[in-house]
Amino acid sequence: MMEESGIEATPPGTPPPSAIAAKDAAATAAAVATPVSLDTVGRSIEDVAEDLKKQVLEEMTQHGRFPVKLPESTGALTDPITQQANLSSALAPGTDSAITFPEEHDDPRVSTATGGLWGFIKGVAENPMVKSVLDKTKHSVETMITTLDPGMVPYIKTGGELDIVVTSNKEVKVAAIRDAFQEVFGMAVVTGEAAQSNIAPQPVGYAAGLKGAQERINSLRRTGVIHEKQPAVSAESFIEELLPDKWFDIGCLIIEDPIHGIHLEAFTQATPVPLQYVQQAKSLTPEDYSLRWSGLLVTVGEVLEKNIQNVNRTDWHVVFTGMSRRQMIYSAAKALAGMYKQQLPPRTV
Repeated sequence: MMEESGIEATPPGTPPPSAIAAKDAAATAAAVATPVSLDTVGRSIEDVAEDLKKQVLEEMTQHGRFPVKLPESTGALTDPITQQANLSSALAPGTDSAITFPEEHDDPRVSTATGGLWGFIKGVAENPMVKSVLDKTKHSVETMITTLDPGMVPYIKTGGELDIVVTSNKEVKVAAIRDAFQEVFGMAVVTGEAAQSNIAPQPVGYAAGLKGAQERINSLRRTGVIHEKQPAVSAESFIEELLPDKWFDIGCLIIEDPIHGIHLEAFTQATPVPLQYVQQAKSLTPEDYSLRWSGLLVTVGEVLEKNIQNVNRTDWHVVFTGMSRRQMIYSAAKALAGMYKQQLPPRTV
């Protein structure tokens, strides 16, 4: 009657057929599957991690990279699912990982970045105290080198922005002026070019000495040996009767810098010349000598060389004073360089 009436005949409390089928399937799977403990699963993942660690270390060693850092093994895992998740995140790119690889850096020789090691070095080098230490160290090294080999001085101090041409190729003049300017400016390029003047070989008087020095500069500019704006230094020796019958040899140095409009003069110390040698030089100069207005045909040095044994016509000063001509020129050139430095406009960084 219940079936005819369409009423369900399943007894109360009986599970529905679908639930029974699901339960039977689960039981069947449990009966067929091989039982695996959590400890066994954990040990398998640990073994995989250890193998991976060894492979990564071997690869890093072969490619010359730094060793990687992997987490230490802790034995059997109590939670293999968590361990597997951690291992997956460690291997995933772009995530925080326990495996750390060395960062790739650009070549510092071509990098324009100011950070990192080179930025640090640059920042330290710009520190005033560090600069002072570096300068003192550089000076100490240069002093040691030049003490052991004085001939290295021109090579160490040649350079910089200052470029000077000396109107002579005689080493006694060029070397003295070079040493003086390098002493004052630190570094300088000083070279010599042979030049001629249109006055007598032995100028007499301050005016003749200054004119001779200036004429040497002008001749180099006229002939195109140096540029019209090139700074130049010229040296000329002359004799002068400073007191009655007391003659002295004096060196005149001038510097001409057309770019900055600077023109300066300096003079060496006066070296006494015995009267008889001056008179002899005068007697050897013809009265009709065309350049007699500026001086004598024969120099005092030539006369001294003929009359005094072991005396050189170009460096006889040391016999009378104990001081060489090179030292005299250096002293005057240093004063000239100091005045020139004061006249130059301040440098802009």
